Amino acid sequence: GCNPLAETGRSKLQNQRAVLNQQILKAVRMRAGAENLLRATTNNKVREQVLLELSFVNSDLQILKEELEGLNISVEVYQNAEETFSIPLVPLGLKETKDVDFTLPLKDFILEHYSQDSSEYEDEIADLMDLRQVSSSMAYSEVFQYTVYLFFSMDSANLNTSNIFFPRYDSFTGVPVCQQNLLLEKASILFNIGALYTQIGTRCNRQTQAGLENAVDAFQKAAGVLSYLKETFTHTPSYDMSPGMLNVLVKMMLAQARECVFEQIGLSGIRNEFFTLVKMTQEVAKVGEVYMLVNTAMNQEPVKENIPYSWSKLAQIKSDHYKALAHYFIATILCDHELQPGDDEDQQEKALSQLYDSLPEGLMVLAVLKDKVQRKQLGKAHLRQAIVYHEEALRVCGLCKKLRNIEVLQEVLTAAHKRSLLKYSQQETEDDFLSLTQAPDILPKTEHKIETIAPQFSKVKVKDFFHKLGPLTVFSAKQRWTAPRTICLHPEAGELGFSLKGGSPVQVYCLDPLCSAASAGLKEGDYVVSVGGMDCKWLGVNEVLEKLQSVGKQPVELEVISCQDTAASLHSKSATYSMGMQKTYSLICLAMNEDKIDHTKKAPLKLPFLSWGTKNRQKAASTLCLPSAVAGSSQNKKKLSPFTLLNSESSLY
Repeated sequence: GCNPLAETGRSKLQNQRAVLNQQILKAVRMRAGAENLLRATTNNKVREQVLLELSFVNSDLQILKEELEGLNISVEVYQNAEETFSIPLVPLGLKETKDVDFTLPLKDFILEHYSQDSSEYEDEIADLMDLRQVSSSMAYSEVFQYTVYLFFSMDSANLNTSNIFFPRYDSFTGVPVCQQNLLLEKASILFNIGALYTQIGTRCNRQTQAGLENAVDAFQKAAGVLSYLKETFTHTPSYDMSPGMLNVLVKMMLAQARECVFEQIGLSGIRNEFFTLVKMTQEVAKVGEVYMLVNTAMNQEPVKENIPYSWSKLAQIKSDHYKALAHYFIATILCDHELQPGDDEDQQEKALSQLYDSLPEGLMVLAVLKDKVQRKQLGKAHLRQAIVYHEEALRVCGLCKKLRNIEVLQEVLTAAHKRSLLKYSQQETEDDFLSLTQAPDILPKTEHKIETIAPQFSKVKVKDFFHKLGPLTVFSAKQRWTAPRTICLHPEAGELGFSLKGGSPVQVYCLDPLCSAASAGLKEGDYVVSVGGMDCKWLGVNEVLEKLQSVGKQPVELEVISCQDTAASLHSKSATYSMGMQKTYSLICLAMNEDKIDHTKKAPLKLPFLSWGTKNRQKAASTLCLPSAVAGSSQNKKKLSPFTLLNSESSLY
């Protein structure tokens, strides 16, 4: 996928992913062959040897899967180069692919369907292949251009890709899928756009206001692309694009956007002031809640089997960490802000009551505000709960090998834990044995709406490589045409014997059946594609008439084509139908050496060894709905810590 000559961290990571994908492919092929032999043989000795081989292959696959998971949690590669003191964000890796040669299939199709010299389109086919290759190397603009071309040009008119295999590798498992189906290519490119948005979001500088705004926007766009993919393509034969997995990824991206919003609010420091802390308590409680929902979704079947284990644990850690911050903030409110004579009791009571659904038995909000002992007891209960959450986050982080090696994560969790311990030690401890108050749950609330931003394909301008074939609205691959016919036109007294209508190209109508043009074979409804050897597929009526009039009374040759009647297309919006059913090809398709593939022949149907191959063959392809344009939105090197201002009187941190 990536440029092997590139020396960036992301390119090196993607190159390692590509190598792992090839190793996984080899191991899966070996397992498939062993399973076939196990089903075919009746010799007990052979069966024992095959079972032993299968155990080795499965062990290798498990090791490779763990290595791939290690690449997926290599979040430090994607983070901003500026030193920061923030919990890392998680990006998605790209779906790798192999080079696909469009030359022979497209040249054959152009010759057969349009009756044109396909050698004249070699440069255009090479440009299309180059664009696909570049779009697989993490070049954002090229990925978007290739996507728009797939949706609005390649799909609707000039190209037929039924003889082209499109291989793609699962982003999480590395398992390959190969289909003679453009829909798989479209879905994979959409996934890669969402993945690039996540990488852009993690790369933003989270020490600046503009950087955090860009990160929020990038994660919202990533969620929008993945949501669009989930709603548009169904039954995709790849785990990373299954509805359940995409639903989890959308939730994770929105949670990361919510996390960036909280960091944006506290970027300039959080003042140790009553109403400010109430607002921050609700905001950070919302972050903890959304990460709890993400962690719950990640642990549901069948997503649990394929989602990286470290991602699930990171979501759990963030949920506990931000819940602990919420309890710390409210403890600070209760311990540091006693009700003074000049304070507005009603406003403080109203603000504090919004944080709880219910208080422990015997406590009232106004009484807590006025009674110093009750304030201290409830504040210490919240501090104890904060310490419990911090310790749980540290425990989970220590149990996961991948997360244990992320230094900045350990530093943030440890600093927050020490801060809560310090705050608790500053409170009176004589009555600890008598204090049985349990900290009530905090109600999350936010003033900042986070939602998906749908992709805007219509704003991206692309070049139609096959412009010479004619306007897409007429010269569609869905239409069938006769071969071009040459009509020798002899104007009679300045009259053509017919009229022209339409835009590009022009169409013959009101044909006089007795004129010389009709005798030469011109028919009503023919499209004029050439006048005197000059291509006129893109010319209007006036321009074609000028060309005809310019020759005067001299004979002129016209090239015309006629549209043939075609049967109604079968289920044009779905790739799964009974007649001419789309096929999901097995790993054997990828096992063939490229130099041995006969591109002029279709590969025979193979029984796939993937779990979705035989039982769900009719669900093997994607379902496409036409895209719609939806309106949406688009340095400091100092190491910043949210705890640097801890000892100041005017700031909490």
